[in-house]
Amino acid sequence: MSTGRRIVAVADTDSYVKWAAALIGGLTEWDASLLVLETPLVVSEAQLSAAVSGSGLAATQVSRVTWDRLAASVDGADAVLLAARGPLVRVLAREIAALSPRPVLVTGLPGISIPATRKAISYRTQCDLFVLHSRRECRDFDALARERGMPQRFALATLPFARGGIASGPRGTDLVFAGQAKVPAERADRVRIARLLRRAAEVDPTRRVVVKLRAGAGEQQTHAERDAYPDLLAALGPLPPNLSTSTASMREALDTAEGLVTVSSTAAIEAVGRGIPVIALDLFGVAPELINEVLAEAGLLGGEDDVVARRFRIPDPAWLEDNYFHDAAADDWDSRLIRLIEAREAGLLVPRAPLARRGGILRDAWERRTALGSHDRSVSGGIALALGMPARAAVRGARRVQAVTRGSEGTRTLEGQWPPPSSLATTRAMTTATPSSPR
Repeated sequence: MSTGRRIVAVADTDSYVKWAAALIGGLTEWDASLLVLETPLVVSEAQLSAAVSGSGLAATQVSRVTWDRLAASVDGADAVLLAARGPLVRVLAREIAALSPRPVLVTGLPGISIPATRKAISYRTQCDLFVLHSRRECRDFDALARERGMPQRFALATLPFARGGIASGPRGTDLVFAGQAKVPAERADRVRIARLLRRAAEVDPTRRVVVKLRAGAGEQQTHAERDAYPDLLAALGPLPPNLSTSTASMREALDTAEGLVTVSSTAAIEAVGRGIPVIALDLFGVAPELINEVLAEAGLLGGEDDVVARRFRIPDPAWLEDNYFHDAAADDWDSRLIRLIEAREAGLLVPRAPLARRGGILRDAWERRTALGSHDRSVSGGIALALGMPARAAVRGARRVQAVTRGSEGTRTLEGQWPPPSSLATTRAMTTATPSSPR
């Protein structure tokens, strides 16, 4: 039976488009659609096709939209899923919350979200419901939100790529490496991985090593990537014929996989769901910035020799229920969403205020401009950019001077220097609007 409800997802980058399509594509009783918002990081047609493939959404349910058409495109929706990096979600939530009637605002993260972070919550303060994908994630985020005084409603949804439990097992012979743009971050570490993949290919020329890329040449990703693997591999000299790169979907790559290797990609969860064993590289340790703590707890860590010998791991059965492979009956995000829609219709859903910060409408315009780039054609965005860039440069320069003076004279401050701290206070609100974290 149809719910008679309409949900619209808004996404822009590769990982969020894939996640949003899969999440709402499972809502067979809803009128669901996906809007791909034009931003500097928007997916290409090839990325979009790969992301939507197998999601449950038909081509007619997916379209591109510009910022100036967004409000009209979501007008009348019962719910809007904001599937984007944190800074963009903050801008989208502010814009869509101003609609009348206001739709219920849903948000979430597209993959492994341990550890919980303050930024992930604060950017999404104005959203009514925050979707996570494991019991562990819900506990950790709820505890952090309470600790920070940022109450939020967290709901559970099976990670779309883990639906249906664990399948029978691998059907191929490929060693598939799931690359990531920011993990590891250091060039030397990425070179080490490239050398490892080459070695794995050379040891057994009869089986392929496939480097699964998130984007092809000229395409954007959720995270800006330095030291891309195709370049690192090319720098090593002629490659073995059984070592190749692929921009196909992860679903297709796993079709021919014997096992998956990664540092911390959510592809590890997708592989486990397909019954494909995994090696989560332990070469750089276990740390929050590597996003690999939860994979370590699963017993998936392995080293270079394990990769070369293809000694893949399966997760500890005790880990599964608390981490991404809970019983689907525990999922409550869609039922909670319906209750929020009903509360809104009854006038009982109080709109959530944005996180308090300085700067007023100029700050709002700056955040919009930095999130949308040239796709924001508003006058206020242009003014904010013209004022904000010099202000940001001034603040950064002042901070450098402060760091130097503190280093050389202990407790000396910027008092009496230009620009003085009093003037910096009026510009800092604008100049902190471009964090690098996608959360």
